[in-house]
Amino acid sequence: MESGGPLATWRRLLLLLLLLLLPPGHEGPALRHILPTQQRTQDLPALHLTNGPGQEPVTVMTFNLTKMIKTSSSFEFRTWDPEGVIFYGDTNPKDDWFVLGLRDGRPEIQIHNHWAQLTVGAGPQLNDGRWHQMEVKIHGDSVLLEVDGEEVLRLRQVSGPLANKPQPIMRIALGGLLFPASNLRLPLVPALDGCLRRDDWLDQQAQTSASVPASLRSCAVESQPGIFFPPGTGAEFSLQDIPQPHVEPWAFSLDVGLQLAAGSGRFLSLGIPGNPSWLSLHLQDQKVMLSSGLGPGLDLPLVLGLPLQLQLREASSASFCLDGLWAQGQGLDMDRALSRSQDIWTHSCPQSPGNGTDTTH
Repeated sequence: MESGGPLATWRRLLLLLLLLLLPPGHEGPALRHILPTQQRTQDLPALHLTNGPGQEPVTVMTFNLTKMIKTSSSFEFRTWDPEGVIFYGDTNPKDDWFVLGLRDGRPEIQIHNHWAQLTVGAGPQLNDGRWHQMEVKIHGDSVLLEVDGEEVLRLRQVSGPLANKPQPIMRIALGGLLFPASNLRLPLVPALDGCLRRDDWLDQQAQTSASVPASLRSCAVESQPGIFFPPGTGAEFSLQDIPQPHVEPWAFSLDVGLQLAAGSGRFLSLGIPGNPSWLSLHLQDQKVMLSSGLGPGLDLPLVLGLPLQLQLREASSASFCLDGLWAQGQGLDMDRALSRSQDIWTHSCPQSPGNGTDTTH
């Protein structure tokens, strides 16, 4: 005698109906694999937004405005860097462009088009090393910015219908600009040490191209604030803009917050053009050693008026992480280095168990 009553009968009928709806040759477990395409896209690895000291973007996407039906873009973003370009968009780099970036760690929008020319900053501090959900929407004549689900900025009378643009092609560049940084309404250092993932732009059918070689850095590595020099990398600073020692006897201070180090080799030198190695610091067996290129006595000749230069460069086996770098009491920004290697992490360091809080000066 069958049991279960009407409820059991309905369950059997529902199961039979599902089996009848499956295409020929498919088994029941195939139901588990019916996933939205967007979900698979969001599982792609995060993108590192900088490729070196320049303003070049890591990716450029091209959209046909006459075929677009969506007017919003969203993504997740993480950084320790207080300044840089998240993305740039334009239909004409001379008179119709848009920039979303960070200044002092907070979102900033710059707009230059037929309706408006403005620079506005708003929203929470984002350079805290955490993932933040961001969305930019065009709604009528307004541009909206949402951060972590909350609207933080609404700009009215700054836009028009995308389909009515004189140029039907829009470009979006990630992590850089498509014109000189001097063309910005308010100066900004474009390079941004940050990561972007789960991005959903105006149109999934956009043509995408990489403008420069991809960064070797992986966004899967957990990071902390600092400056990381992988083996074989280096940077050079001109100290012309800091207070110079113009009298004798002269004094010069250099503070290096060494967070962690591995390998051996020279990692810092101080000098002038033509003689860049007055003083050098070497890493050897977890020790920092000081040497002079002028022999015993450390008699350092000073040519008044010539700017000092600082080099951070090491042998292929040495790597190190700095809490910060100061000359004459002023912080040195890696984004404003005279030159630097592409693979330096300018505002972050990989986390190393046991070394996160052990800092030596």
